[in-house]
Amino acid sequence: MMYIQVAAGFIILVAGAEFLVRGAVNLADRLGIPPIVVGMTVVAIGTSAPELVVSLKATIAGASGLALGNLVGSNIANVLLILGATCALKPIVDHPGSTAMDGYVLFGGSVIFAGLCLVGELSLLAGLVLLVAFFGFLGATYWRDTHDPEAAAELVEEVEDLRGDPKPLPMSFGFVVGGLVGLIYGADLLVQGGTEIAREFGVSEEVIGLTLFALGTSLPELAASLVAAFRGHPAVAIGNVVGSNLFNILGVGGVIASVATIPVASQIANFDIWVMLTSTLVLMPILVFGWRVWRSVGFALLVAYAGYVWIQATGVEKVLASIG
Repeated sequence: MMYIQVAAGFIILVAGAEFLVRGAVNLADRLGIPPIVVGMTVVAIGTSAPELVVSLKATIAGASGLALGNLVGSNIANVLLILGATCALKPIVDHPGSTAMDGYVLFGGSVIFAGLCLVGELSLLAGLVLLVAFFGFLGATYWRDTHDPEAAAELVEEVEDLRGDPKPLPMSFGFVVGGLVGLIYGADLLVQGGTEIAREFGVSEEVIGLTLFALGTSLPELAASLVAAFRGHPAVAIGNVVGSNLFNILGVGGVIASVATIPVASQIANFDIWVMLTSTLVLMPILVFGWRVWRSVGFALLVAYAGYVWIQATGVEKVLASIG
């Protein structure tokens, strides 16, 4: 039953996010909201809704290990799995939409989040710090994109892809409500099933969050990046990774820490946080110096992610002890 719950939870979660985003885009269009604003808010937040809802549901349910593990694991999967798979499919040789500022902001946000985690818990104060940084990032990004015609055009194009045929106002509203219901119900099934799996196999909630949950909630970004690569726009993956990772550590981290104090397990503090920071460093030469990402790099990232999952499955302490 727990496997059915997890599988059904993922399916309903992804479908709910899709309905929410498409309904909200059409609703905003009916209300006359500019596409660039829709792209920066509805689309950006909607595509990261699975991480937010799952982590929030897990926090409320008292499974904070699942919440924090999902957040950290998603950031690792975004770089190693999503960027790796995209580059293995089609190399990224030109990414004009990326800037050095993206890299500096992502790395700075990651360092702030890691520093707060190393204190031992994410408190209300830590949550407020992360949320202030998140809204500051949104404001700065909005100013930049509204003053950059190329960035604005990319946002508008993304919104156009999601809009589809015009829908009546009641139908658009129904899509939004249905999407929200799907997200909440899917997250509920996922958290219940994931908790039971952790108990059944005697593994920590953190490990389930870092692997199973992180992989599942990263599926929308993976699908979007692979589709973009098929269409000849693999550089879209970089924007997806940067935006999703910042939303996770600042937005999702800030929300769950504001709801309840999140204890940081020793495994996450001693190992997974550092893997997250290292994977973030991998992006820096691409964002700051415009390095090209060939297929060989993509395959190397995929191997690194497979190794990370293997370490989690084997047991971090056991693997580190054998190495030592």
